[in-house]
Amino acid sequence: MQKPLNIFIAENKTAFSSFGFAIVLFLIFIIGKPTVFLNSSIYMAVFVMMPAYIFLALALVFVVTSGEIDLSFPSVVGLTAWIFALAANNGVNLFVCFLLALLVGVAAGALNGLLVTKLKLSALVTTLGMNFLYRGLINIGVQGHGIDLTGTDQTLFGRIFTGRIGDVFPAQMLWAVVFAAFCWVLFNRHSFGAQIKCIGDNKDSSREMGINVDNVKIMSFVFVGIACALAGVLVNLVSISFYPTTGDGFMLFVLAAVFVGGTPTWGGVGTITGAFIGAAVISFLETGIISLGLTGFYTQFFYGLIIILSLISHRFNKGKNRY
Repeated sequence: MQKPLNIFIAENKTAFSSFGFAIVLFLIFIIGKPTVFLNSSIYMAVFVMMPAYIFLALALVFVVTSGEIDLSFPSVVGLTAWIFALAANNGVNLFVCFLLALLVGVAAGALNGLLVTKLKLSALVTTLGMNFLYRGLINIGVQGHGIDLTGTDQTLFGRIFTGRIGDVFPAQMLWAVVFAAFCWVLFNRHSFGAQIKCIGDNKDSSREMGINVDNVKIMSFVFVGIACALAGVLVNLVSISFYPTTGDGFMLFVLAAVFVGGTPTWGGVGTITGAFIGAAVISFLETGIISLGLTGFYTQFFYGLIIILSLISHRFNKGKNRY
């Protein structure tokens, strides 16, 4: 019994480190403002949008672990949200709208993957370029105008995806937990996750082992596209409207969640649990800062501080190992 426990702890050292870091942060918030952080209403409020960070951060773990990066996801969120809103505004059933958003997310992810793998373009520069391209496409299409989605939150689809459980708990948070469980199994217990790690560690060796490196990388980009569709639809239903800027504010926060969670930039290793915790830390950070009586001017400073401190924590936690 002791040996499996030791193995479990060794395999999840980074996740435990992230969790410990989150506990310390929440203790600071609770001690600093107990009236806010001992009240369940603050958690329910943050849970409304936190799933969007979870969807995106967990999907990005796959791409980053494979040794690549996807910086187009903010605009893919906006693109899928636009398609959903456009179809919904024209009377299309919301379940069909959701399917269309997913298909657009898959197509955008596949295009990113093909450009990176088949044309051998830099993932960093390519996806950054696609981020501008997709955002430009949205702006050209809407000409700066939003789309009203009043009433969509009261439909069957809206209640299932973003309704309230017991009139209090946001349903989207439950879907985020289900998505996280799926990602954990896919990453840690499925051959796809094993191939992702192997490719990120050494793609030449992976090819010799019979792994189709290009296909696996493309699928990881597609997975990010699916996560973008989930986040885009969520933002639409929560705000009950579509804005041309939808998704714009996600990039730095989601990347911070991935790295705070303990997934390094060099590939080969990653942590789904850590990314989930990182998304929680990032989601609550601004709320905690404001509740402590500090102004919004301190927000970016503390985001940077949290990222640096968490990376230092992960580095000491890893000892002399690469990860």
